[in-house]
Parts: sequence; structure tokens; C-alpha cells
Amino acid sequence: MKTYEFNKLQKRLRHNVGKAIEDFRMITEGDRVMVCVSGGKDSYTMLEVLLGLQKTAPINFELVAVNLDQKQPGFPEHVLPEYLTALGVEHRIVEEDTYSIVKEKIPEGKTTCSLCSRLRRGILYRVAKELGATKISLGHHMDDMVETLFLNMFHGARMKSMPAKLISDDKQNIVIRPLAYCREKDIAKFSAVQKYPIIPCNLCGSQENLARKKVKTMLAAWEREQPGRVVNVFRSMQRITPSHLLDVDLFEFGDLELERADELNELDTAFDLDLPTGAYGLERGQKVVEFIPLK
Repeated sequence: MKTYEFNKLQKRLRHNVGKAIEDFRMITEGDRVMVCVSGGKDSYTMLEVLLGLQKTAPINFELVAVNLDQKQPGFPEHVLPEYLTALGVEHRIVEEDTYSIVKEKIPEGKTTCSLCSRLRRGILYRVAKELGATKISLGHHMDDMVETLFLNMFHGARMKSMPAKLISDDKQNIVIRPLAYCREKDIAKFSAVQKYPIIPCNLCGSQENLARKKVKTMLAAWEREQPGRVVNVFRSMQRITPSHLLDVDLFEFGDLELERADELNELDTAFDLDLPTGAYGLERGQKVVEFIPLK
């Protein structure tokens, strides 16, 4: 990749991470952010961008990188300690044999991700408290969020995705996803140029029938057919119209009468022809929604 193209890519990633942090107030003055580094392209990129923003941000915050060594066979346990030490970032390597637990509990051929992620979350929540972290930063990006939306619709019959900021299950931690506005393809290009020492997940990486992989394949096909579809789906999660869905807990349909017409921004238009195509403002009632540049 040419220097000009790389600088443009790096600037885009930093801008999108900064915009997500600002929009959701992910990081505030005095925060101590625990950055979860798995050894994959997403978490490496997240850590590097956050380190860059830390130097220029108008607020002061700390970063501590944490890796969970789950004792998978063949896991190169020297890679991350060496990388993080060379980077000069505060870090901690947590060793917990969740691999044996998952292999014992999950029958051969069944999906391991659910149990593995529950065990991993519990450990990370505990470590965050031990480190005095005020935020836990995860490396999920826009494509992950769109995939999760479809997974929940297809398998859980719910319109729900990964939020950019949430309260953890134990109600003791705030979890943030600074890469929420970043495309996976940008992260992959950035990671390739940076030549990060990628560590594959041998526990679940070979499970070709995972539902998430099927959704990823579906979205990739849609994207080839019509570029921009993934971005439009993501943006739709930012522009919800409760009156045009079917959730009676979200919108009071029972007392919907003509007298309420002036309260609504949208009436009988079910399909919006004028969809946003780029980084432009879009009027919604009296409010202008600014979209981040994605290209």
C-alpha cells in the first residue's frame, strides 16, 4: 500500500474511533480503560488507535492492555507479552484454562463460542475490578454489529445488536466498542500493513458451520451485489422509527388517534426512497443527523 493511501486509511480509522468515542461518551476524564487484546487484527488495531488518540485527546485517560491466555493447545504465549512490552504499554497476561472446560462441557462438533465467551467475560470483569479499570474496551466493529443484528433476527426473533456502550452482566463494568464506526475491510488492510503478530483462535476457528460465518457470507454476497448495504443496515440502527415497527411496548398503538398526528414525524410512508449515500447530513424532523465518512 502506498504511503498516501495508508495515511488516508489511518486517518479514517482514527476519525471514526474518535467520533464513536465522542458520540457515546465512551471515554471521559480520568478513565482507566482496560483494552482487551486477543491477538487478532481487530484488537491490535483498537489498541494502536487508542494509544494514538491518548496522545492528542483533550482529556487524560489511562490504557492497560489485557490478554486472556485460555490455554489452547499450541497457543504462542510469548507473542503478546513481547509485543506489548516492546510497545511500552502497561499490560497484564491472565492465564485461565477455559479451553479444558469448554472441551469438557461441549460435545464434539457443537458450537463452542457461547460458553467460551461467557467464561471469558466473567474473567475479564473480575480482572477489570482488580486493575481498577473504569471501562472495558472490546474490538468489535461495524460488520460485527450488523452480523449480530441478523443473528438475533434469524435465531432469536429480536431486533437487537451489539451496542457501542453497555453495562456488563455483573452491573459492575461499562463495556465500550470504539471500533463501532469502522469497517472490517479497513481494519484488515491496516493490520496487514502493520504486520501484527496475529494469533488464530484454534478453539473455534475451524468451525465452518457457525451461524455467524453463514451470516457473514450472506452479507458479503449482498455487498458484492450492491456496495454500501452493510453501511445502510448499520445506519438504520441509528435511525429507528418506533411508530413504523410492531413493538407495542416501544410505541403506544392502542391510543393512536387522529389527535396525535402532529406528534409524529412520519405517517404513512413505509419505504424511504431518499436514503443517505455518503457522509452528509440528513433531515429528520427538525434535527440533522451527521453521518461519519466511511470512504
